[in-house]
Amino acid sequence: MNWRKLNRILHRDLGYIFFGMTIIYSVSGVVLNHRSPSGDPSVVTTSFDISVEPATAEKIDKAYIARLLERVGEDNYKNYYSPSATSLIIYLDRGHISLDLNTGLGRYTSIRKRPVLTEFNFLHYNKPKRLWTLFSDIFAVSLGIIALTGLFILKGKNGIKRRGAILVSLGVTIPLVFLVLYLWTI
Repeated sequence: MNWRKLNRILHRDLGYIFFGMTIIYSVSGVVLNHRSPSGDPSVVTTSFDISVEPATAEKIDKAYIARLLERVGEDNYKNYYSPSATSLIIYLDRGHISLDLNTGLGRYTSIRKRPVLTEFNFLHYNKPKRLWTLFSDIFAVSLGIIALTGLFILKGKNGIKRRGAILVSLGVTIPLVFLVLYLWTI
């Protein structure tokens, strides 16, 4: 078997094996690049102001909490506490409510996970550790092999000696320009 055939087989098979990983890292990478300053891109936070009857800390009981939750469409809470005599925080399964007891004004915040992105980011951030780290390292090395073997797939005018050389030079130059612009300039 000649080296070109082996090169194509390696490039093709590694590309097939790591297709799923490439999609996971590309999607989560784009999302991470464009995340809002407010936090995790795999989480959707919705907030709105609420208004309830003013109360005193002594009037806060389970019945008061139940009436308040009913107004915002919630039916379950984890816990509540008053950090001061004039404020109340209610922790929900997916969010929280903060309330000024003197005025009855507050803020309801709902937090939910985005399907698929949550799982992709879980893997991208390497939260599983252990075997996932090993698999991710194999993926990273394989990406390097896929890139190198890709250089030698085509022959002739579209190969690495002509058009390919120009495109590879461009692909190497662009990150270097950004390094110069953002890292090495004073």
